[in-house]
Amino acid sequence: MESLGKKLDRDGQVVHQGIAVYGNKGSTDQHAYVQQLRDGVDNFFVTFIEALDDPSDIQPVDGENPADFLDGFLQGTRTALLEGGRQSLTISLQVFNERSLGALIALFERAVGFYGELVNINAYHQPGVEAGKKAAAEILALQQRIEQTLADGQARTLVQLHQDLGEGAPTSPEPLFWILRHLCGNQRGYQADGDWGRPNALVFRRTVA
Repeated sequence: MESLGKKLDRDGQVVHQGIAVYGNKGSTDQHAYVQQLRDGVDNFFVTFIEALDDPSDIQPVDGENPADFLDGFLQGTRTALLEGGRQSLTISLQVFNERSLGALIALFERAVGFYGELVNINAYHQPGVEAGKKAAAEILALQQRIEQTLADGQARTLVQLHQDLGEGAPTSPEPLFWILRHLCGNQRGYQADGDWGRPNALVFRRTVA
């Protein structure tokens, strides 16, 4: 998802490409996914990964092998999807070990790159990730400014604090509220008086030196 989620293709055209990837293991997906996959929106394909060797740390119970039930769930799920007209493919491993895990990683790495070429996007350019990092850096810088402003011990509402920050303050006081909520909730020496359900009525102050 990180590599294929792109707004623009290589020609600068808006394409909004991407694939949502979800994963699960064993019989758990019977309740988490299968109902949606079989009867919900048909906009996906499923990849099953099976290991043919039984796990050595799961012993038979009353003469029954738990791994047989897992294989039954795999085959049953594939059949249920097929009956619902849904697409799937299966990758079978003789054993699951370090080598087969590495092979799976290499396979999907190459599949991502190949898919990117087919839909004309750069799978290795990640402006969305970079935007998130820049936004996080701005929030941390804003937190420093808030702490410096409140260091004088004067009580302020969100609106007053927003005004006192002056040039460079965010257009909305909402980020201030989120930062102060974090500071007040972690015994950083900040106090909020009022009802948290009415942010504009809260009064914030620095309580310790």
